[in-house]
Amino acid sequence: MTQPLAPQSPKSDSPTNGQISTAAVTRGPARLLYLLLGGVFFVLAVLGALLPLLPTTPFLLLASYFLVRSSPRLNDKLLASRTFGPLLRDWQRHRAVRPRVKHATLVVMPAAVLASAYFGNLGPVGLAVLLSLGLIGFVVVARLRVIRG
Repeated sequence: MTQPLAPQSPKSDSPTNGQISTAAVTRGPARLLYLLLGGVFFVLAVLGALLPLLPTTPFLLLASYFLVRSSPRLNDKLLASRTFGPLLRDWQRHRAVRPRVKHATLVVMPAAVLASAYFGNLGPVGLAVLLSLGLIGFVVVARLRVIRG
């Protein structure tokens, strides 16, 4: 069972700047699952911020997706974060990323895929899967809109 989030007033001090969330808060076992997934993706986003070969942005977006549906309070804390908040707010407001984020991802992602292919000791099937998923990820990022101005 889900319950709609209450709209925030435009004068709210929330990091969402008074935007109305259309997501519904999940209840029961689904809420626990969403909290768990939000936590897992948050940990992966933190690791991505620390490790050069692991992406941050997709895990951060997934963490926010699950947290806003299971714990809007935790999602607000994530939005208020100095490290992750700006990226999430850009995505919420513009459905786009900053040019620096896109360019860095388009440089690091192929390097990570190629390093994994070289050092991963993968068989032909594993290599094909890695290169295919890397190509799909690259195309998705390349197609992301960029915030102008």
